[in-house]
Amino acid sequence: MYYNRDLSWLDFNYRVLCEAAKDDVPLYERIKFLSIFSSNLDEFFSVRYPVIMAISNLKLKTQRKIENEMPEHLLEKIQSEIERQLKDFEHILEHLVIPALAENGVILYYKQSVEKEHIAEVHELFLSRVLSFVQPVFLSVDMPHSFEPEANKPYMIVSLQKKGAEEIQHAIIRVPSDNLGCFFILAPLNNKNYIIFIDDVIRNNVQYIFPGFDIEGVYEIKFNRNAELDIEDDYRGNILKKIEKQLHKRKHGTPSRFMYEKGMPRNMQLYLASVFHVNYDSIFEDSRYLNLKDLAELPEFDKKLNYNVWKPLSPVLLSDVGDIFKTMEKRDILLHFPYHSYNYILSFFNQAAIDPDVKEIYIALYRVAADSLIANALISAARNGKKVTAFVELKARFDEANNINWSKKMKSAGVKIVYSIPGIKVHCKIALVTKGGEHTTQSYALISTGNFNEQTAHFYTDHTLLTIDAGINAELLLLFNFLERREMPGDDNIPVFKQLWVAPFNMVDKFTQLIDHEVKNAREKGKGLIRIKVNSLEEPGIIDALYSAHKEGVEIRLIVRSICCLVPRVKGLSDNIHVKRLVGRYLEHSRLFIFGEDSEATIVMGSSDWMTRNLYHRMEVCTAVTDAGCRDELLRYFDLQWAESEDLWQDKPVAESVTPQVTHNAQLSIYTYLKEKL
Repeated sequence: MYYNRDLSWLDFNYRVLCEAAKDDVPLYERIKFLSIFSSNLDEFFSVRYPVIMAISNLKLKTQRKIENEMPEHLLEKIQSEIERQLKDFEHILEHLVIPALAENGVILYYKQSVEKEHIAEVHELFLSRVLSFVQPVFLSVDMPHSFEPEANKPYMIVSLQKKGAEEIQHAIIRVPSDNLGCFFILAPLNNKNYIIFIDDVIRNNVQYIFPGFDIEGVYEIKFNRNAELDIEDDYRGNILKKIEKQLHKRKHGTPSRFMYEKGMPRNMQLYLASVFHVNYDSIFEDSRYLNLKDLAELPEFDKKLNYNVWKPLSPVLLSDVGDIFKTMEKRDILLHFPYHSYNYILSFFNQAAIDPDVKEIYIALYRVAADSLIANALISAARNGKKVTAFVELKARFDEANNINWSKKMKSAGVKIVYSIPGIKVHCKIALVTKGGEHTTQSYALISTGNFNEQTAHFYTDHTLLTIDAGINAELLLLFNFLERREMPGDDNIPVFKQLWVAPFNMVDKFTQLIDHEVKNAREKGKGLIRIKVNSLEEPGIIDALYSAHKEGVEIRLIVRSICCLVPRVKGLSDNIHVKRLVGRYLEHSRLFIFGEDSEATIVMGSSDWMTRNLYHRMEVCTAVTDAGCRDELLRYFDLQWAESEDLWQDKPVAESVTPQVTHNAQLSIYTYLKEKL
């Protein structure tokens, strides 16, 4: 009844990989998909793989209490699938992408000797640029634990022998790609541009690092480490300081994957595993270059090898707006990013910061940009005498340090900072601005599916609703006051929500009621319809409700980007439940829930996926969209994606026979549709 979440996620990442094999995807975008695949896999080993290893050591009966329908030998299945995917990665890069680069006048040195014309240049690069960052360390089994390779950084293991000695020694060198970049551009030859990995600059000159030694072999390695912070649900005291103390542990967490270059002798693999205390199940063979997420930084020589630029659109309502609040008073505004310009969200906060009638600003921040214009607007608002309250989630994985940094800056400027609630992540994307005139008070709400982050807004697809709906505004204020008290769900005086769907309070009940309503429609009217778009679908109660609704005749269409534990097209269980996946130039990130047909449909958008963590262990906010124009846009948006996305793969293709070229492009169709509305 349930597909394993980790195998499902690996299916998704393979789907990302296969974009790199498509001829109709621009070449440098294919290279970026290789980078994304590699980066995703690093994160998988840092976050999920340690959990899988721990669960695999339990009895099967216990495992299934932790993970729904835990398949037998899950660890072996995952290892086998990853090994298969890495082979396909190597095939796509070496046999499809690198030859395509050469056809476009770009030679990437890859497992090959450099041309004689470049030997002196590479030597000079090493001496002038690289050598100062090289700090070799000689290894031994009983070496002090003060030296541990950092997570996600490539290293080279050098086997060497002192002249005249019998003993073979091993030294380790960190590849300084984070200091110097992964690539160097060499002098052109025969009207072709040449690029070399920093790894090969070191390989070709390694003898100069160890004078007096004979070099027996050079092999690259890399470690992923457990990156889950050990944050207890019952933290007391200053959670900010506790998390700051834990951050430094991430670089040197327990090894979760040890990657070694293909061709490394077995005895050396075991020796290094012993030196660095690596579990046998964490050892993986890989290619010669182990930090290929850096392919995103490959030097470009021809912009025609990238996607053509889609200029962000300006909706008619906002095309010449000097006061976004007056526009909101006319009707609700729905924005679709990155198709629409994110400048209107920035204007919302910038105008609030300087408007003399604005008295209060509330916002929940989960992930903010490193150079956040929104955070700067909040700082300006506080300095201009506004009451500004910002809830900052300090447990946003991999963004903890950035969030801490901004919270300190805002606090010093007079913003009231409310930090994390112990035991629950606040993942909702909400803001509220209140203006107070001489006789009236008016609030302006913002509810989004995506973070307040102007950087990711350029390539994450999200919906944002701006409204002055009195019921929504009142309930948002109620929620912000609840957050300000930093109370846990289950405490007394939990607010009651009617127009907002708030996890973990009423969201599951709301969704269940709407599913049941479509079952009633199927029984009484002969048809029920559910259309859902989420990042992940994993929560077993929701999946069971969908199975039951399907058996009653409800048509179910699901667009799930990543994890999907519902198993479609199983006879007697999910024969006509259809699941599709959309992968394209933008990362699909929006969450949209449509129950019913056309004018009678209930259309809901917000921050929550259908995962156990979102529905029960995070604070999430969704709301129904009631404005007729906004509803029509969302219905059309979903239908365009449904018509032009691909069925969720059941039989995964191999790289040599990758999925057929897609003749329609849903993201392009959406951009065209929104552009025609201008």
